[in-house]
Amino acid sequence: MKENGRKHGTLSPCAACKLLRRRCAQDCVFAPYFPAEEPQKFASVHKVFGASNVNKMLQELPEHQRSDAVSSMVYEANARVRDPVYGCVGAISSLQQQIDSLQTQLALAQAEVVHMRMRQFVSTSNAGTSSPENLTPAAVASSKFMPSQAKSLFCVDMVDQANMAESLWSY
Repeated sequence: MKENGRKHGTLSPCAACKLLRRRCAQDCVFAPYFPAEEPQKFASVHKVFGASNVNKMLQELPEHQRSDAVSSMVYEANARVRDPVYGCVGAISSLQQQIDSLQTQLALAQAEVVHMRMRQFVSTSNAGTSSPENLTPAAVASSKFMPSQAKSLFCVDMVDQANMAESLWSY
């Protein structure tokens, strides 16, 4: 039977005590969160934060929050090992740049769809001699040739496009 990663009868040291080369006590604060089977987990946390700081942080937290705190420390430590300057902030920044780029691409694609719909509608509606390139979105939307359903669809697309442009600049 196991309890906190240890077998009854034998006191197999947790990863923290093994790395620190000390005897693992029955009430070791590290044992529930750094099992002996995952030594790299504590090694990276120890390298970035130090064992005494991790011990202090865990002691100050209620037991039900310690697991989440250890997960956060492990994530931050691994990010800090990969990128010593920026840590997880560098990863977050990179992801934010990807989001911004994808939102821009989406806005451009949506604008192209609106433009293509306008051209298709004008070419099929016999709107006179005006070419689609010379028509503004407002002129097409107010056209007496545009059915009310198409007007509402067109207006919804334009509102979506305006909202997308606002969200691109809101960061």
